[in-house]
Amino acid sequence: MDDLKRLIREIPDYPKPGILFYDVTTLLKDSSGFHTLVDRLCEHYNGRKVDVVAGIEARGFIFAPALAYRLGAGFVPVRKPKKLPWKTAAVTYQLEYGTDTLEIHEDAISRGQHVLVCDDLLATGGTAAAATTLVRKLGGEVIGAAFAVELNFLGGRAKLPGVDVFSLLKYEK
Repeated sequence: MDDLKRLIREIPDYPKPGILFYDVTTLLKDSSGFHTLVDRLCEHYNGRKVDVVAGIEARGFIFAPALAYRLGAGFVPVRKPKKLPWKTAAVTYQLEYGTDTLEIHEDAISRGQHVLVCDDLLATGGTAAAATTLVRKLGGEVIGAAFAVELNFLGGRAKLPGVDVFSLLKYEK
């Protein structure tokens, strides 16, 4: 995993002072690194029934379709408000300073489908928890939540109780 971590650019004080931003675009442009990342994420779910991979806007849209393709599943986008053209289900969730909302097409997931939620990074867990709420609202069964990167020191997996949370690259403070 250290080889993959070396491919991630760390940007201090972005987007604001005191924040260390983990830029995965440098990993994505490396063909070997990107393939290794997708392969290792998929290995965790091999042999499990995955009908749909729900990718969270925006960088989840990069990883989720690749996982869906490799796992023989469909891809469903989970988006910010007013980005989807059809009838949507929505959930509003709490941020550190305010609220945000995620939407999904009402017909994106069928009752009983096995859904893997995917995003690039797990930090505080609010966005991932909102996405799992949406999947369950539509009757889907969340079989896991996959992330390229996890910031362990922010405790995001605690907001996903009962979910098989798998992250490939873990960072301590």
